[in-house]
Amino acid sequence: MTDDTPTGHTPSPRRRTRTTVTFGAALLLTAGLTLAGCASTSASVSTATATTAATATTTATVAATTDSTAGTIADTTAAADAFLATLTDGQRDAVLYAYDDATKTTSWSNFPVTFVQRAGLNLADLTEEQQTAALAVLESLLSDEAYATVVGIMGGDEYLHENSSSTESSLGQYYIAFFGDPSDTDAWSVQFGGHHLGINADLNGTENAITFAPTHLGVQPAVYTNADGEEVQPFDGIYTDAFAFFDSLTAEQQATLTSGEVTMCAPGDECDYGSGAGLTGADLTDEQKQLLLALIANWAGMADDETNAAALAKIEATLDDTVIAWSGETTYDMSTGDGISFSISGPNVYIAFQAQQGSAGADVAGVSTSGWGHVHTIYRDPTNDYANSVTQQAASGMAGGPGN
Repeated sequence: MTDDTPTGHTPSPRRRTRTTVTFGAALLLTAGLTLAGCASTSASVSTATATTAATATTTATVAATTDSTAGTIADTTAAADAFLATLTDGQRDAVLYAYDDATKTTSWSNFPVTFVQRAGLNLADLTEEQQTAALAVLESLLSDEAYATVVGIMGGDEYLHENSSSTESSLGQYYIAFFGDPSDTDAWSVQFGGHHLGINADLNGTENAITFAPTHLGVQPAVYTNADGEEVQPFDGIYTDAFAFFDSLTAEQQATLTSGEVTMCAPGDECDYGSGAGLTGADLTDEQKQLLLALIANWAGMADDETNAAALAKIEATLDDTVIAWSGETTYDMSTGDGISFSISGPNVYIAFQAQQGSAGADVAGVSTSGWGHVHTIYRDPTNDYANSVTQQAASGMAGGPGN
């Protein structure tokens, strides 16, 4: 991995605010995650048990201030070791893979887990203690903002499982796998996901580096009400950043942006990262470039301050050669139209954001589960997917394209 830190403007990374807020408890209680869909060895999570377990795990593994790459790697390694300690020998064998196992490239998707098998252990098959320890790995790895987004995504899947007409049995199922042994020094990876979520995080203490390429963030529905009657909108930050960038453009720039071709490099595809036509970074003012980097940070800036700054500086170095294309609505108003799609394709970043024009059968009366309400996104690094630890393999069966 090279350091391509540019001169001039420095992007503003997403702040990693390390607090004792127990998002794990919020996930288990507020989002009502039952991890349904297959046989489970655990009973329903009680309020007292979940709150106590999540608080204890948070205090033990993530309460320390970690605004550095090394701190995040250390905390995530500790949380992973704590999770492994809760497992049987058979479960440990199932969750651990060799670092360079090609399964890493084929076991994530934006298709349901019933179509594309995920690696590792299904959280539905774990006890309450094991589930809480697994989620603590994510909490240690991600910034509070990114973890809240993940919680919201998972809560949306559970909302559909409880309220929609869908018969999709994979809703509410999530898998966790480690590629390589958790380590403060040697490289290893965390893979976590289900239908609308696929995180691939590579941690390398020797190089003091963390990368999330490739990653899939999706949402359906875009807005829902949780068990406490609170409105949850997991992608509001992404939508807000996207339209802050769009609204900063002149009419001429917007015309160029919307005349371009929105591309998709799907999970399982051996991508050529074609950029197509559109607006280039060289066409932007310094202020507009910062707004674009803030949008990109929703995917490339999911960890601590140091990690995020390094990732965004690398992207900024080649931002002039990056192409942005946009289609769909031009106003952030989820009550009208069919949503938006955009792609950002450059030497050091590829992001595809696509509104899914269909509910995939997950209809809920009065709730948008298509277009604005059903979005799939892909983040990849053309130079460093999987931290170059494996050769990209084409997935067998459904590769997980823009549909579903």
